[in-house]
Amino acid sequence: MHDDRDLVEARLKRVLDERIRPAVYPASVPLDVAVWHAPGEPVPVAEGLSAVPGPIAVGDEWGPPWGTSWFTVTGVVPAEWAGRTVEAILDLGFDENMPGFQCEGLVYRPDGTPVKGLNPRNQWVRVGAPVEGGEEVRLHIEAASNPVVLDYHPFLPTTLGDKETAGTRPQYRLGRMDLAVFDETVWQLVMDLEVLGELMRELPVEGARRWEILRAVERALDAVDLQDVNGTATAARERLTGVLSTPAEPSAHRISAVGHAHIDSAWLWPLRETVRKVARTTSNMTALLESERDFVFAMSQAQQWAWVKEHRPEVWARVTKAVATGRFVPTGGMWVESDTNMPGSEAMARQFVHGKRFFLDEFGIENDEVWLPDTFGFAAGLPQIIRAAGSKWLLTQKISWSRTNTFPHHTFLWEGIDGTRIFTHFPPVDTYNCSMKGGEIAHAARNFKDKGVARRSLAPTGWGDGGGGTTREMVAKAARMRDLAGSATVTWETPAEFFAKAEAEYPNPPVWVGELYLELHRATLTSQAKTKQGNRRSESLLREAELWAATAAVRAGHPYPYEQLDRVWKIVLLHQFHDILPGSSIAWVHREAEKTYAAVAEELDGIIDAAQRALAGDPAGGTPLLFNSAPHTREGVAAGGASAPLLVGGATGVRSRDAVGERGGHILDNGLLRVEIDGRGLVVSVYDLAAEREAVAPGGAANLLQIHPDFPNMWDAWDVDEFYRNTVTDLVDADEVAPGEEPGSVRVTRSFGRSKVTQSLSLPPGAKRLDIQTEVDWHETEKFLKLAFSLDVRAERYASETQYGHTYRATHTNTSWEAAKFEACNHRFVHLEEPGWGVALVNDSTYGHDVTRAVRASDGGTTTTLRASLLRAPRFPDPETDQGVHRFRHALVPGATIGDAVREGYVINLPARRVLGDAEVAPLVTLDNDAVVVTAVKLADDGSGDVIVRFHEAHGGRARATLTAGFPITGVTATDLLERPIGEPRREGDEGDTVPLTLRPFELVTLRLKR
Repeated sequence: MHDDRDLVEARLKRVLDERIRPAVYPASVPLDVAVWHAPGEPVPVAEGLSAVPGPIAVGDEWGPPWGTSWFTVTGVVPAEWAGRTVEAILDLGFDENMPGFQCEGLVYRPDGTPVKGLNPRNQWVRVGAPVEGGEEVRLHIEAASNPVVLDYHPFLPTTLGDKETAGTRPQYRLGRMDLAVFDETVWQLVMDLEVLGELMRELPVEGARRWEILRAVERALDAVDLQDVNGTATAARERLTGVLSTPAEPSAHRISAVGHAHIDSAWLWPLRETVRKVARTTSNMTALLESERDFVFAMSQAQQWAWVKEHRPEVWARVTKAVATGRFVPTGGMWVESDTNMPGSEAMARQFVHGKRFFLDEFGIENDEVWLPDTFGFAAGLPQIIRAAGSKWLLTQKISWSRTNTFPHHTFLWEGIDGTRIFTHFPPVDTYNCSMKGGEIAHAARNFKDKGVARRSLAPTGWGDGGGGTTREMVAKAARMRDLAGSATVTWETPAEFFAKAEAEYPNPPVWVGELYLELHRATLTSQAKTKQGNRRSESLLREAELWAATAAVRAGHPYPYEQLDRVWKIVLLHQFHDILPGSSIAWVHREAEKTYAAVAEELDGIIDAAQRALAGDPAGGTPLLFNSAPHTREGVAAGGASAPLLVGGATGVRSRDAVGERGGHILDNGLLRVEIDGRGLVVSVYDLAAEREAVAPGGAANLLQIHPDFPNMWDAWDVDEFYRNTVTDLVDADEVAPGEEPGSVRVTRSFGRSKVTQSLSLPPGAKRLDIQTEVDWHETEKFLKLAFSLDVRAERYASETQYGHTYRATHTNTSWEAAKFEACNHRFVHLEEPGWGVALVNDSTYGHDVTRAVRASDGGTTTTLRASLLRAPRFPDPETDQGVHRFRHALVPGATIGDAVREGYVINLPARRVLGDAEVAPLVTLDNDAVVVTAVKLADDGSGDVIVRFHEAHGGRARATLTAGFPITGVTATDLLERPIGEPRREGDEGDTVPLTLRPFELVTLRLKR
């Protein structure tokens, strides 16, 4: 037989496009349309429904950027359509080539009942099935004219990302607004032909199945009368029955389809718009669940559920009803799908606390699975947090975006820094917007890396980010592939059902140890510096607020602000969403975030101040009390306590380098360190006097600002490509190098481009660290600013703080896996060490860094260069990213052990507070081993008044310690993160106030101390 595949396939495409799909709606009549444009921000539904609309016609422009327009469509079903299925086709001006990211609508009935969302590939609303004829139709559409920020030519700078700069030009032109007859038989024929046509193209030419489908499709097309598609569709479908009913091979790959709509809580739209996106999508999904009995939809992010409950009660009623059926499934157990690299230990834990608790309180549902399809890599501390929250499975798809190395597994055990292992799945379909196309399903089966030992994968199915979720077409395609020869089998299942089956069939999966590093989007560790600073500052303030509020409640009967802290935590957690904290959202989002963080700081400072004043006693005639929020003793004040600080002896001297025969610059000396700053303002020597050891590499410098061009190939705010290193400018020209205003400090100012830097370098008396305060007035474009330290340390690996511990990375690039980590994440510290001596760099708000090494020709020694990433200036999606004044604090700690790095990291992030008073404050809890670090002291969330203390082993070794309660206790119970008991009580009854502890490396423990 001749090979006529191309001929039949081309015929199929044209007949579908030009004859069969248009026949799905064989008859239509126009609807009358009127519109009311809301002034300013969106209005309540009742106001939009009651507004008086004005005229508008199909083809007219509408909708300024970020506007809201309420359309009213009216019409009458023609009498001759009696007995037919009728739908309204409502095209707001959609571009169907984009499944989301543009205008959207939510359809309401006149009584305010939500019907469904309108999206680019979901423009229909069912009017009746069947109709009697003569029915009056009246629908209202709340339409959002969200501008297209990420257009066909992506990543072009645009002012559309903020309503303050977007202008008023209409963004859309009203499209088709009709009543139409819906021919379900023709629609089903379209589904048949799409499934078979897509499957056919994926099958091997040598196989019989491909030819069976080709001939069946040809026979079906022969049965279609192109002048009477509606009259011949049934006959065409009959000719496809055989190939559609041939069952799949028993060994076929098994796909669990999960209805899904990945909705970024903010990204190319502001937070307020996400509230409406979620309402539209959930309206769509509850409607689809009512008509499709096998369909299952899962939705993550408790914050988004809470938005629907608060802002759209009419939609919430439908959601709760659907949840009760078991097919609208809360998933993920987190407040938002957060970034997991940058959030601190407690913040990462609270994502699970607040997410899981919301689903438990509202529905009695606990998630065993964590759902993070789009997060930009996963910190090595996360597995322990997942387990401590009571979860056991993880799903993500994002690692498939890595550009250097292909991850070797799709289903595996992920081992964290403490040894906790989490059963993890990466969907081989390689998308979290699966649309049930044959190519996607075939790719999942071919791509699956665990063939021979496992057969199951998951496909998150549906359009996200304004696409409206799963469509009826996707459900219809999945039904045909449930058991279809040549295809993987597709079954709608909940995430938990998939994971239970996948784990059961694969009892000994491979193990991946350490972080899941995304080899892409590395610049998200630096973009939008003020957002990152707001996050770090908020985390520190929340620690202080809980600690001192709990202490004041126990010691002084001060009221504990349960509701206030709960609300503020949720604000901070929301802003850790994986496009807010990483700095990859539009200007509007980050402008609002800066204001939000300022309000959070003011509120938390108020809580802290009130609690400390309640504890300090009478300020009249009192002395300054130092309140120590850090987990280690500071200036003689116990961790978590307050008292008069010990006076630190000595002072820091500042003298000219001219006195020692050097040209220009200054020398700082506090008896522990001697620091030389040359005439360029560079630190050319940091000498550890006790160890008689130089920290700065010969010929090198510390405190060297370096600037690079920074224009990645795509994803401007997200990416920094490795070639940025090819060009660098050392900023060595100083405007001024002079003694600073503060005693024992040197001030350095520099100008470059259109920017200016002012630095203060100082040695605190009695402290073995060089403090560096940097103020940058930044006005560069597409540049990357780094702060470099050339160190005389030979180390094959270095440590970076992560949640509840630290992770190690190589300083060399032996393999492509190591070379790909040319920009990485730290929390409060990075630590380099060779046996017996190390150096730490601590910071108050930066996350990105890089570490490189070179062997010196002069003496054969090794120079290891550590660089902190300060600022970038990408132009998309925010064309003014990071413009303005920024302040950073770093400290170089020579001779540091890992314990010193931990301690100094807390010191720089938790400045001491001083309050006048006459009463010393004893800590609520003390631990007698500095390796065991307290991360939270608070009252229990259940209002019992019990004290919760959370701590972990921080040095990476085993630790013994004794916890002592500073108040009477009647019992001690280990709990999970949600403060539920696990295991047997540690202490019961009147057994004293101490608890002996033995911890594994990086082990996390939460205890409830019963008062």
